[in-house]
Amino acid sequence: MVRLGVIGHGGRVSGVINSALREVEPDLKVVGIVDPNEEGARSKLHESDKEDVVFYGSLDEMVRQGKLDALAIGTRCGLHTPFAIEASKYDLPLFLEKPVSTSMEQAIALERAFENSRCQAVVSFPLRVSPLCTLARQYIAEGATGTPEHIMGVNYVPYGTCYFDMFYRDFDSTQGLFLQKATHDFDYMSYLMDSPVVKVAAMASYGRIFGGDKPAGLKCSECAEADTCLESPANRKHNFSGGVGEDHLCPFGRDCGSPETGMNEDSSSALLEFANGAKGVYTQVFYTRRDAGARGATVSGYHGTVSFDWYKNDIKRVRHHAPFTDTIKAGEGASHFGGDLELAYDFIGLITGKRVSRTPIETGIMSAYACLAAKESADKGIFVNVRQIGQE
Repeated sequence: MVRLGVIGHGGRVSGVINSALREVEPDLKVVGIVDPNEEGARSKLHESDKEDVVFYGSLDEMVRQGKLDALAIGTRCGLHTPFAIEASKYDLPLFLEKPVSTSMEQAIALERAFENSRCQAVVSFPLRVSPLCTLARQYIAEGATGTPEHIMGVNYVPYGTCYFDMFYRDFDSTQGLFLQKATHDFDYMSYLMDSPVVKVAAMASYGRIFGGDKPAGLKCSECAEADTCLESPANRKHNFSGGVGEDHLCPFGRDCGSPETGMNEDSSSALLEFANGAKGVYTQVFYTRRDAGARGATVSGYHGTVSFDWYKNDIKRVRHHAPFTDTIKAGEGASHFGGDLELAYDFIGLITGKRVSRTPIETGIMSAYACLAAKESADKGIFVNVRQIGQE
């Protein structure tokens, strides 16, 4: 039996545990939890865990008393780093949610904490290990593009309202959507190019779509405009436009923040330079709906182009100098396009000593450094060099 201790038993990490981890290792039990919201944490437990789980007041207490085989951190984003630094003191495999850090101070502290740590981590980067992405990497490694010279990454998010009508709207916690969303994409783009991002130029749009002057804390059930507002539960259901179908916070409220005080962006883009000299471009949009959703990359070189889209669930290889184009369809229905299950195999394999992590702590830190550079670039309107691991 695998005995797992969890810090912050919220929706994301409980979903990974109950679906992906248990699919790989059915004999897994959550035996300890550190979470101030015990009622909420209990409500997300698997039935087999509810009777025996113990709630602890601290991570140290849980490690000392829980006889754990591994740890998982699924707190709000600003707490990922403090708990991961504490977890680095123990020789226990760690599943760590992204973003691993939300500030430069946190990221540097996290890097230093793991420099001499025996703690091995699986960072929650399912896109990197998803079958479409790993096949694209294989094609590129086999010479499908020749030397990869350019990458274009896109993320047209069809569920982006969650960053304005749920707790994600709290900018103090999220620190913007480069850190919340692009952390995935910068990671897999670096993986495909086999090179870290070293320079970023970015820009963002704030408050042009979401945010506004509606009262803080306003919910649809309290709003006189619910019948006509496109974001009300009734109209979302009627228009099949997605998003929360129950009563929710107004995405046009003052508590979404402002461009002056800080808020999540409606859209943002970045130019990227990689250490190997290749270039890239990335765009994420958060007001997209329905079939306009798209997420994937196009990698090109002199000899060919490899492209894929997780929503279309296919990958295309174009030979530039021969009359052949191949398109392969992937399997359907897997969480995070199959990446969550792959992370689960890595984590259970790390616990049993049979696998190594394909998303170690360094991948999380490098992505955080790139996202923080993009955030700084968008704020200041300048090119920003990306801090690298080991840099003084």
